[in-house]
Amino acid sequence: MEDEVRLIPLSALQHYLYCPRQCALIHLEQQWAENRYTAEGRILHERADRLGHERRRGVHTAMALPLASERWGLTGIADVVEFDEREAQTIVRPIEYKRGRPKAHRADEVQLCAQALCLEEMLNVEIEHGALFYGKTRRRKDVPFDKTLRALTLDVIVSTRALFDNNRTPPAVYEAKRCDRCSLIDACQPQIMGKQRSASRWLARQLQSLDE
Repeated sequence: MEDEVRLIPLSALQHYLYCPRQCALIHLEQQWAENRYTAEGRILHERADRLGHERRRGVHTAMALPLASERWGLTGIADVVEFDEREAQTIVRPIEYKRGRPKAHRADEVQLCAQALCLEEMLNVEIEHGALFYGKTRRRKDVPFDKTLRALTLDVIVSTRALFDNNRTPPAVYEAKRCDRCSLIDACQPQIMGKQRSASRWLARQLQSLDE
């Protein structure tokens, strides 16, 4: 990668797919606030985020493993990467810890798939599956890295790269189901900013009609 290319944190992909404005507030404006949901996620990550290794029954587990991709300009840390050595060929499997339950959107899966892309480049292997461990269910959800998920992940990487290169925070759009759970709702102010944007568009249309 050329020196001027800015590396994208793996977490930014998840933030972007959830909300581009949230992604920009966190990664461009360096804003952060914690609420119940982020606190639960932080506590869940505490064990996995301790750098270390374990080996049990032929499975080598690496925790807090640094990742990078020169091809895609990504950097980050995998919560857990398992190296299953029980078969003739070692199976590599990234595991990501998340609070709550499996989501309707695919942001968590995209972040996990991006970890797999990094590992494939770093280790020169093919990774077919990973897993998401959710704190509410206390179970793993198997995630196959199929063509659809890989294509979505690459699209999100390109879109996030464009956001970083543009270096501008997108305007606010209020969606109750998404915004009311966001820890940055006070910094974002989507209800107020969204109304101001609508008013600005209305005023611009009125001025345009006067000029016609």
